[in-house]
Amino acid sequence: MRVLKISDLPEEPMGTATPIEGWTGGPVIRMRQTVIGDGQSENFRCSVVNFRAGATTGWHAHDSDQLLVVTGGKGFAATETERREITVGDIVQIKAGERHLHGALADTPLSHITVTTVGSKSKR
Repeated sequence: MRVLKISDLPEEPMGTATPIEGWTGGPVIRMRQTVIGDGQSENFRCSVVNFRAGATTGWHAHDSDQLLVVTGGKGFAATETERREITVGDIVQIKAGERHLHGALADTPLSHITVTTVGSKSKR
């Protein structure tokens, strides 16, 4: 058994962040805090992803289901047919293969825990 505190996990820069549509506030940033990294579980990968205001993942799809558990701020999750605002306590399930994006609103950061299966891939 492991017990972790999110506040103790180091933040690592993520390669890219895509601004929300209409964003004029400058560069956007997202950071990752690894909870369950590669090789630490036979079944899952898990991270906390922290979006600064205006930052999103950009459109992408996974080859496994993805769970998002919102832990801070406000944001949104969207598919090609639906967009929903999300806030602390919300849980989002995104089905494998479903094209989607998620991220912060223009005026607030967003943090969520993301869970995927080991070996799963995403593509833009």
